[in-house]
Amino acid sequence: MTARYTLARAAGATAAGLSRLTGRGGGTTIGGRVTLLVDPLAMTRAAAGRELALVTGTNGKTTTRTLLVAALETREPVVSNGGGANLPTGLTAALTADRTSRLGVLEVDEPFLPKVAQAVRPRAVVLLNLSRDQLDRYAEVRRLAGIWHEALSGPAAPAVVANADDPLVVWAATGATDVVWVAAGQGWTFDSTSCPACGDVLQRDGQRGWRSPGCGLARPTPAWSVTGRTVTAPDGTSYDVKLGIPGDVNVGNAALAAAAAGLWGVSPAKAFDAMARIPSVEGRYLETTYSGRPLRLLLAKNPAGWVEAIGMSRAEAPVVVAVNARAADGRDPSWLWDVPFELLRGRHAVATGERSRDVAVRLRYAGVDHIRVDDPADALRAAHGSGPIEVLANYTAFQSYRRVVRDA
Repeated sequence: MTARYTLARAAGATAAGLSRLTGRGGGTTIGGRVTLLVDPLAMTRAAAGRELALVTGTNGKTTTRTLLVAALETREPVVSNGGGANLPTGLTAALTADRTSRLGVLEVDEPFLPKVAQAVRPRAVVLLNLSRDQLDRYAEVRRLAGIWHEALSGPAAPAVVANADDPLVVWAATGATDVVWVAAGQGWTFDSTSCPACGDVLQRDGQRGWRSPGCGLARPTPAWSVTGRTVTAPDGTSYDVKLGIPGDVNVGNAALAAAAAGLWGVSPAKAFDAMARIPSVEGRYLETTYSGRPLRLLLAKNPAGWVEAIGMSRAEAPVVVAVNARAADGRDPSWLWDVPFELLRGRHAVATGERSRDVAVRLRYAGVDHIRVDDPADALRAAHGSGPIEVLANYTAFQSYRRVVRDA
């Protein structure tokens, strides 16, 4: 390693330590930023000699990364990034902090996939899904699929593990020469009604079959398939996947992670066994208590994620709906009108967060019995009854609730 890289790593570690010492943050972002400021090639140098998998997509990045880390750790130690630090600064901080692990799994923010892939030369890339998310920060999903397609094309492209049920992901992955297709499911189809290749309206056969009449782009035949909580591997063996985290969508994420782990020789049985021991993912799906009442935290950041979170929530429990609109959430909360909050009819809801008024208006039009309470702790106390409470929150509101229940 060069003297410049050694200095950059030391400077980044010092900045991160000072950030934690002064209580200004966890130090990951500032540490990575300082490291890259001193040595712009630090991420590339830190990745040298490692075999890396990149995980990206609109929803499920953190969960799938955690599942894949658990599977690969059955072989040897794995370096990874956590805490939502999925930009180049966070990736650099994670790689420079761990100087010994040969394997790594990095969660990457969708628009940064080309830049990161070029810098670290991964062995594999896992593509989960694409749907609208923070349009004030990101491009339209068709454009994101296009930059993925370009980044994964060419003879030097990594192996790709891709969701065969998402047309945008399929088109993005068709540029790669080595693709493992996984039928992981696509609960939200409203962002993939037209063909990303030619623009024609897609013809759908049930929830999974789809085809473009214009150019012939169609759902590929998957090597891995998911039905309920059963995952069928390429050799035809079926596995009853029992995870510690809820939701059919996470069985699909587990299948994608198992397919990626297979590239390193980890058997599906061993991978799913390791994944089953994960009780929560950085507070997501956390089950705890507050003022003596059982409580569960569910993160939902965009319409597709809210549909999944509402489906995971216990139908008999009151629900706290918490929404902020900070930079990390996206400043525009108009997406609330795309979420089918009508599914909450018959349940009591509490609207809270910095955009509690927007939430309350949306719940009113959805015909959901609700009240509005600004303070997050008071919102929990206002939930009807004495039984379990479901908290559905977008990103920064979710982090606030982790502090309320003292998980962070």
